[in-house]
Amino acid sequence: MKPAVPHAAEAGLRSPLAVVMTATPRVLLAAVPVVTLGMLSFVPSLAIAARRRRAVDWAAFAGFAAANVAWVLWAALTPEETQGAEFAADLLLVLVTTLGAAAHALFAWAPWRTHRADANGTA
Repeated sequence: MKPAVPHAAEAGLRSPLAVVMTATPRVLLAAVPVVTLGMLSFVPSLAIAARRRRAVDWAAFAGFAAANVAWVLWAALTPEETQGAEFAADLLLVLVTTLGAAAHALFAWAPWRTHRADANGTA
């Protein structure tokens, strides 16, 4: 006999502990570029690419690594007192490497999902 109220697992609901446990690696990985101010912005995309082994993830890793190299070179070549376009370029590189890498780690971490038909044959 089936109960009137379905079990949480049958309804597709997860416990709060399960949600926290699955979100913790993403949050920790997203914290790496924020804590290092973009200096290690390639680390989350490297972890994601190594986990998934897809070309698009390796391209994201290459993009963040290139932005990181550009930021380091730009910081080495610009004087301490920058204004105008130089400051804007420096700020843009820092924002891309820091916030972009953090957002990538938060939203791209979930495993690749395909739409599969359930037992009744509906999608």
